[in-house]
Amino acid sequence: MPMCAIRTATKLRSGTNSQLSDVILITGASRGIGAATARLAAQRGYAVCVNYRRNREAAEAVVAAIEAEGGRARAIAADVSIESQVVSLFEACDRELGRLTALVNNAGVLESQTRVDSMDAARLHRVFATNVVGAFMCAREAVRRMGTERGGAGGAIVNVSSGAARLGAPGEYVDYAASKGALDTLTIGLAKEVADRGIRVNSVRAGHIYTEMHASGGEPGRVDLDPARVWGKHAEQDTHERGLARPVFANQGMDLAR
Repeated sequence: MPMCAIRTATKLRSGTNSQLSDVILITGASRGIGAATARLAAQRGYAVCVNYRRNREAAEAVVAAIEAEGGRARAIAADVSIESQVVSLFEACDRELGRLTALVNNAGVLESQTRVDSMDAARLHRVFATNVVGAFMCAREAVRRMGTERGGAGGAIVNVSSGAARLGAPGEYVDYAASKGALDTLTIGLAKEVADRGIRVNSVRAGHIYTEMHASGGEPGRVDLDPARVWGKHAEQDTHERGLARPVFANQGMDLAR
């Protein structure tokens, strides 16, 4: 998926009036897909805002890796489920890196495996607050900065969805799957809404991949349970070797699989 995300954002840059370097903000970028995407973005010339919620040490390690290769990055803490923190995150990115040209809505949570008849409202609120409301708020702030009608140079937004949006994750994470389905719908609606404002919006459904997120659901070895599920050895290797998913929607008809 990271390869798709960076390719999407990179294609938009040609023909625009860019600043010294394009700026990308990646939510949940301290580990897994987010961290791999951050490193690849820096290699492609982006200044990278590495967002994290709690794990400052991991986020700073991503920044250090980028800077060691001559890139520019900042680690900025924010819980994307809290609107005021989202606003502060984007303002900090503006101050420290410059005007935003790309956003990857990668932050996501899931909880321990259970069936729908065992879920309570508190769990649903937690999952949807990060996976859906957070993505909406981040997209809003990005559009306000990128939109050509507001003086922006356009840009790209990539929403990290999941194959669970199609499969439903029965008996495990129907709530997580539903939140990713909502993210796909956000992608389609927002893409049509901002296409004439110089912004392209895409969603990428990642497949099974080695990340720490599976441990949150109580199944750290999930990918290894079924060899047919394995898409690659780990996030960073897959970033360089292959795209991990196909696009859900491209508002200008662009085939991201190319």
